[in-house]
Amino acid sequence: MFDLAIYKKKLSIQKCIEFVKDNEAGGIDVFIGTVRNKSKVKKVKYLFYETYRKMALLEMEKIAKHATKKWGLKKVSIHHREGKLTVGDTSVVIAVSSAHRKEAFEACRYIIDTLKDTVPIWKKELYENGEEWVSANP
Repeated sequence: MFDLAIYKKKLSIQKCIEFVKDNEAGGIDVFIGTVRNKSKVKKVKYLFYETYRKMALLEMEKIAKHATKKWGLKKVSIHHREGKLTVGDTSVVIAVSSAHRKEAFEACRYIIDTLKDTVPIWKKELYENGEEWVSANP
């Protein structure tokens, strides 16, 4: 029912989508987070994600269970990167399937918002003239 992972390697969007496919699902929603080239007015060279892996996976499971119960999801996939990512890299993929599209959209939004608020994954942005650890929710 859940596919939860933290990877140092490139994420596979297709793998997440394939996992959530289900013959009882009429809707699949996917969120893909990518590294952008600017943060506010600063030019981003790259990002560095650090995780407390064991706790992060437990929190991701808690989020997936809550979303499944609330929106009647069939399957949930949450994959996040850690380590160094460059502009254009995929940092997170969330895919969900449900009987209907409305529930899939709502659940996917809830999962990414809650993940950013509660999962111990920290982001450092490195710029041309410095670096800083930044909040997940600006």
